[in-house]
Amino acid sequence: MSVHQHKQGKESINCMIITISDTRTEESDKSGNLMAALLEEAGHVVAEKTIVPDQMHAIRDSVTNGCENANVDIILTNGGTGIANRDVTIETIQPMLDKEMSGFGEIFRVLSYQEDIGSAAALSRAIAGVIGRTAIFATPGSSGAVKLAMNKLIVPELNHVVNELRKK
Repeated sequence: MSVHQHKQGKESINCMIITISDTRTEESDKSGNLMAALLEEAGHVVAEKTIVPDQMHAIRDSVTNGCENANVDIILTNGGTGIANRDVTIETIQPMLDKEMSGFGEIFRVLSYQEDIGSAAALSRAIAGVIGRTAIFATPGSSGAVKLAMNKLIVPELNHVVNELRKK
């Protein structure tokens, strides 16, 4: 396995982006494209990028494929984390987790409250955790939420998370 290096000397992380939406297309996937741009800007690799409908089986299958892909270290989802009936991302991903990183959702909601959407942050159910040796971060689908999560929480910790998961 080759190790990719970027200017800070940190290893490039291979990421999978899953946009969960019944309406987004490759062209209109603003949040998925923003995730990809921020990852690449930080020296990481988008190994796979896909859009799946807001359906439990589609989300589960896509997450499982990412976890089984040796070329994916981190899975990032956006969308389907709200309280509407169609929002089933959390109900799908949470039972799949071996370990939950509850601090991610807690800190994300505080930052969302302070810096983005005010009291509407109480409706966010963003979560993160580990399935096997793959970390997963489930963020809301709005580009403001994605930018906040990526810049303040996810990108700064990607190398740390992957290093922890690779420990024997």
